[in-house]
Amino acid sequence: HRMGEQADTAFKTTGSKWLLPVSEYLGFPLDQVNFLACQLFALAAAFWFRLYLSPSHANPLVRHAVATLLGIAFLIFCFGWYSVHLLTVVVAGYLIIVKADINNVHSYSMVTAMGYLTVCQVSRVFIFNYGILSTDFSGPLMIVTQKITTLAFQLHDGMCKKSEQLTPEQKHLAINVRPSLIEYLSYNLNFLSVLVGPCTNYKDYVDFIEGRHISQRLRHRSGTCTGQNGYDKTPDLSPLPAVCQKLLVCCGCMLFFLIVTRSLPIKYNVDPDFVNHAAFLTRLTYAFFSIQAARPKFYFAWTLADAVNNAAGFGFKGIDENGKPSWDLICNLNILGIETATSFKTFIDNWNIRTGIWLKTVCYDRAPKHRLALTFILSALWHGVYPGYYFTFITAIPITMAARAIRKSIRHYFLGSKGLKMGYDILTWAATQLAICYTVMPFLLLAVEPTLVYYRYVLSYFKHVELLRFYLDFCFSFLVYIFSIFFFPKHNSYDRFLPHFLFRSMYFHVHIISILAAIALHRKHKTRDPSATSKMLPSASPLSSLCSAQCQPVHSNNNDKVD
Repeated sequence: HRMGEQADTAFKTTGSKWLLPVSEYLGFPLDQVNFLACQLFALAAAFWFRLYLSPSHANPLVRHAVATLLGIAFLIFCFGWYSVHLLTVVVAGYLIIVKADINNVHSYSMVTAMGYLTVCQVSRVFIFNYGILSTDFSGPLMIVTQKITTLAFQLHDGMCKKSEQLTPEQKHLAINVRPSLIEYLSYNLNFLSVLVGPCTNYKDYVDFIEGRHISQRLRHRSGTCTGQNGYDKTPDLSPLPAVCQKLLVCCGCMLFFLIVTRSLPIKYNVDPDFVNHAAFLTRLTYAFFSIQAARPKFYFAWTLADAVNNAAGFGFKGIDENGKPSWDLICNLNILGIETATSFKTFIDNWNIRTGIWLKTVCYDRAPKHRLALTFILSALWHGVYPGYYFTFITAIPITMAARAIRKSIRHYFLGSKGLKMGYDILTWAATQLAICYTVMPFLLLAVEPTLVYYRYVLSYFKHVELLRFYLDFCFSFLVYIFSIFFFPKHNSYDRFLPHFLFRSMYFHVHIISILAAIALHRKHKTRDPSATSKMLPSASPLSSLCSAQCQPVHSNNNDKVD
């Protein structure tokens, strides 16, 4: 039956079938094998691009053309005629920036790119394979949408706005001249990032193509480099150590996926036998570990993409405080920051960083009001039309607001001693992980039915603590009121401050306290059949995709600069 499913998947693949024997041998769907093969080929091509098509050996036009042609070849190999969708939206975007009124170019580009992406997402979800992640053209289309809109907004900043209207960051990235066709195609379709990203700034990419990338970064840090081209005025800061380090991380993530992740499938959280027989604490524990185990496939995809760009000589950030070159300019994640996050905000700041920067660039920094809500809604729309995305991102709005408010209000009281701070960090880490379990699960389950099953069964124990929850809500609200009077006696806007604080904290503490209360009272739950314990652990069932993460970038709202 399993082989039948694989054959059916291979038959439906729109890309090349050259690697079908490899797909059948490894037991992975053909579209994922094609995708991974292209990324590995891109890694080899990136070294060749840096060594033999360096700015000292080839002019920018040749580098632009080769990068574009290789990118288009990857698209055709992976997606066949579906690659026409990406070419269509890129050409439409170029016509807009060339023909449209420059005052409206950013609006037209956003509506066109997001509209086309949404139409494609609807057809992908409701016509082809609802509720199943697949490595199809929608992933690269999401990356292209980011690039088209980023360039359009930066072009509008450079050609329409006055200098005093821009932030220092916007001023630095503003584009003053419309790009040529080959520059536009190369930026959007280059082989380094066409499949999995990340989205980069146009000026950084052009500096890389024209040989100014390293020198610009060194000049920005030291102010001593005066050369025009990086290859003839600066030392050769080889990216090889950074690439090797990131490839080692990829190998570790691959091993973790093959050994652990495939034994902890996300779908098991809504398996009828599991949710009907496992204890509440067991279900919550499995949800925690299955979400933890789902992350390495994303780590693999984004780290490999970063290594590909570094191998080509792109991604140099500068010299760090230890005097060593840093190649993390376009890094898409911070694994240590993710795994040790002590707040919801810290987690999203370190996850899918480049998408967070895009959201900040085109939405958060420009929205007149309700910036956080609009940013999360745009993120949900960009990810697709699966209901699970909207469950996740709409829930994330009040959770982020509440976590931010609570952290600002009480964290400084725990910084007086190492013991207090360690206790606070452990408690907030646990609360953050519970919040992630609650918020992110619909994103992974995708469809409405499994999401509702998860909420109904995982949170069904709440009916046993409903009265306690309302009592805790009342006590917590009263304590917040006393806290505000005691610690903010000179606050000059009580009537506005207290309801604002209560509203922002209410949504967060209801769920977290309810979960903690349910754990504390789990021993009073009804007696289970002892034989049920044998049904609590899933059998090793292969997860549908390692490479699906490469085509399904995940939300991050980088609020580190806008807190």
